[in-house]
Amino acid sequence: MPGLWHHRLVQQRTDVARLREGQDLAVEIASSENSSAMRANHNARDPVADDSVRSSLAQGGTEPQSALSGVVWTSDASTLYQLNAKCQNFVTRYWGSSLTTPDDPHMAEVNNKLLKLAFAHPFLMHGSLAVALAYDRHQNSSSNNRRTLEECYHCSRGTVLFNRRLREPIETKDKDPIWGTAAALAISAFSCPDACVPEDSWPLKPSSSSDLEWLGMMQGKMSLWAAVNPLRADSLFRIMAPTFAHMYAPFPKNGTDGIPSDLAKVCHLDDLSTADNNPYFDTAHAVSRIHALPDGQIRTGHAHIFIRTIEGAFKLLLKQKDPLALLLMYLWYCKAGRSIWWIELRARVECPSICSYLRLYHKEHDAVHAFLPGGPVANHWH
Repeated sequence: MPGLWHHRLVQQRTDVARLREGQDLAVEIASSENSSAMRANHNARDPVADDSVRSSLAQGGTEPQSALSGVVWTSDASTLYQLNAKCQNFVTRYWGSSLTTPDDPHMAEVNNKLLKLAFAHPFLMHGSLAVALAYDRHQNSSSNNRRTLEECYHCSRGTVLFNRRLREPIETKDKDPIWGTAAALAISAFSCPDACVPEDSWPLKPSSSSDLEWLGMMQGKMSLWAAVNPLRADSLFRIMAPTFAHMYAPFPKNGTDGIPSDLAKVCHLDDLSTADNNPYFDTAHAVSRIHALPDGQIRTGHAHIFIRTIEGAFKLLLKQKDPLALLLMYLWYCKAGRSIWWIELRARVECPSICSYLRLYHKEHDAVHAFLPGGPVANHWH
């Protein structure tokens, strides 16, 4: 299983090297794990040393705090990381706002429980900080998608520690932190497209082995399901059972029930269509399900319905930049990106890139262009 995350780690190290334009931040980050942290007056079994933080946890405090005084760290038997003031602030902001899926009460409850685990599992803390920094990038940047050095560091460090942990036997007490970290690293990968502008982004850029790399991270997370079973009786993720059930609700065996007629037509779907005779069948149903929901009701589970259909023949078509596969991807981006911030970070560059690609290389597909901005059915889908 560690190999699932190795390729992403190599890419993250490249990102760090690319972003290392100055040394001040690098020194600040590195100092968080130096020997001064080890000299702090602490008990390894009580990784949160500051009384104000411990009190906040005990009371279930989730309000963002501008500054937390004292020494705070995350540690296990082999690793210790001391959180600076910025990290402490981001941790409270992250868990307090349930930012992976805002306004989802189930995720808020899960995050509050994961917070306590993060102080005893450094790989989870680093993964969580990477997501918090990605969220901050989303909130404070309208155009530049590039990761900061600090975000690269936490994602890279979290991946290193996560790989190391996956090489060891998985104990019950570690199952929830492992699942939470896998989810955090997958979100982090998705939220960081390779380019900052559509012209340099997929699918306009030349094809490469890194295309759809984020999909491998999503699938890597799901490959851990059997080992950690997030629906087991003592799992903190058990409250998410309805979400998982929704994600894996079966599609119709045949037909176009629930698919708008304009989409069914462009995808060559009819009453006799099945997943076996039409590669767009499942994905068109997935896009139609999320399209039918008001933006305010869309959660991560709804978005994953589409992601799980990217396999087999459809995945191959997407890699080949097939116009219908790209159209379905585009429609999903338009809908999910309005409600889920980490999808929007990628959609903001890949959506216009898909539009430009279709207009440049598939001028003859009028039925496809009808869905793009300015097309006759575009308003129905935007």
